[in-house]
This record gives sequence, C-alpha cells and structure tokens, in this order.
Amino acid sequence: MSNVETLPGRGGFGRLFGRMTTTVRLSLSKLSREPLGMLGFIVLALLIVIAIFAPWIAPYSPTAQNLPNALQAPSWTHWAGTDEFGRDILSRLIHGTRITIQTVLAVTLIVGPVGLIVGVVAGFVGGRTDAILMRATDIVLSFPSLILALAFAAAMGAGLQTAIIAISLTGWPPIARLARAEALVVRNTDYVAAARLYGASPLRVLFLYIAPMCIPSVVVRLTLNMAGIILTAAALGFLGLGAQPPAPEWGAMISNGRKFMLDYWWVAVMPGLAILITSLAFNLVGDALRDLLDPRHVRS
Repeated sequence: MSNVETLPGRGGFGRLFGRMTTTVRLSLSKLSREPLGMLGFIVLALLIVIAIFAPWIAPYSPTAQNLPNALQAPSWTHWAGTDEFGRDILSRLIHGTRITIQTVLAVTLIVGPVGLIVGVVAGFVGGRTDAILMRATDIVLSFPSLILALAFAAAMGAGLQTAIIAISLTGWPPIARLARAEALVVRNTDYVAAARLYGASPLRVLFLYIAPMCIPSVVVRLTLNMAGIILTAAALGFLGLGAQPPAPEWGAMISNGRKFMLDYWWVAVMPGLAILITSLAFNLVGDALRDLLDPRHVRS
C-alpha cells in the first residue's frame, strides 16, 4: 500500500490545512457539550463584542470628568458607580476591555510563533543548536516572569506598547519548552521518516510535518497563559508601567481606587471583578481545549 497519499507534498498542504480545519470544527462542536468551557467561550465572545463596539455600548465617555458626581455609589444612573473624578466606572470598564483584549492578542501573536519556532527548531535539529536555544530559554525561565517584565518595562519606559513587549519577552520560554518536547516525539514517528524517505527537505519536514503536530498543545498552553497575561498587564498598570492616564486600564483603575477602598469600595472592586471574570473565562476555555485537543490528558 502506498504512503504517498498520507504525505502533504505539493497540494498536500491543502489536505493538511483541511484536516486542521476539520479538527477545529469538531473541537468547537465538542466544546458545545462542555458546560463550563462553553460558558467561558460565551463570556470571551461577549468581551470581544464589547471591545469592538465599546464607543457605542458605553453610556458615558470614559475620560469625561464630572466632579460634582465624584465617588457616587452604584445606582441606576451609574451602574458601577463613579470614581474620584466623577467618571463613570462602567464606561471605563467597557473601554478598558478593548485595552485588555488588545494586550492579550498582541502578546499571544508574538509569544506563540516565537515559542513554537524556537521549540520545534531545538527539538528537530538537536545537538548544539538545541543546547544553545534551551540554555537561553532556561536563563529567561530562571527569573520570575512578573519581576522580569517589571524590569523590562521600567527600563524601556511606561506605556501600553512597552507592557506588551515586556510581557512577550518573558512569555515565550514555556511555549518553547512545550514545542520542543512535542517535536522530540514527532520527529521519530513513521510519518516523518516517510517524509524524509520521499525526499522532503529539512525545512519542509520542520514546517509541514512537525510544527503542525505541535500546534494543538501550543494553542492549549497559550489559552491557559492568557489569564497570566491579563494579571501581569494589570500588575504593570497598577504600578504605572502600563497604559497611561487617562486610558481606562483595569490595573491602573485598581491602583487609583485603592486609597478609597474603605469608604468607596466600588472604585477598586469593579475593575478587580472585571479582571477576575476575564481570567476565569480564559481558564475555563483553556481547560476545555486541553480536554479536547490533548488525548493524553485525563480529566480528574
């Protein structure tokens, strides 16, 4: 029996893409039968809609000050209350959703490809290349990610772009180690051996045969890491190293509200709840994806 049909050669890339598309479609179908995962997915979809349509959803301007209405408790007029400048907290949370989603997506789009490429190259090539790449990874992992991100952000200056770069610089090593572990397994399979036998170049084997097999595990890890990205971004904002005022960044809102915590609890609690709900939603989706895409994982 010929093995040619199983190999994504010329035109086989389309078949590979088709199989990946089918996998995604089946995963979404299975996700609909996971109550907690589906709940997280719905919350994330709602947050994305809020981020896109924030200017039309928010009842007030997120930066307009109204000092006579400062520090008002939650009411029908201001559902989440107002801050010390009379700004509507709900409107600021809605616009802050855009900042949070933007940060998560930007970091993920940087960390995912970088970690995947470093990991699969190290696992596939091996030898000195593997040793050099993994030692660099170990050096970054030897520092607490939050402390390292704070150091990078402080050195490069405050701002949202700086926060994204700082989080990305500390976020790729776990992805690289995971991708390397997957590549070490995949490179010894009959599937890859057959590709080499039929004359596939090393680059072709790397990017068409090994990397796609590592993507599901990387996607799961990225989804689970998104909660950590949100918390790290909030920590940078809390310390004044993230998005700068008057941008409604959730961490900065908590920082501004902490001095009113005893008498005007809503100023700090509302953005804290937003961070909690968003992080929990990402974790629920990540757990569900792990169950669906990783056949080796056994639900406890």
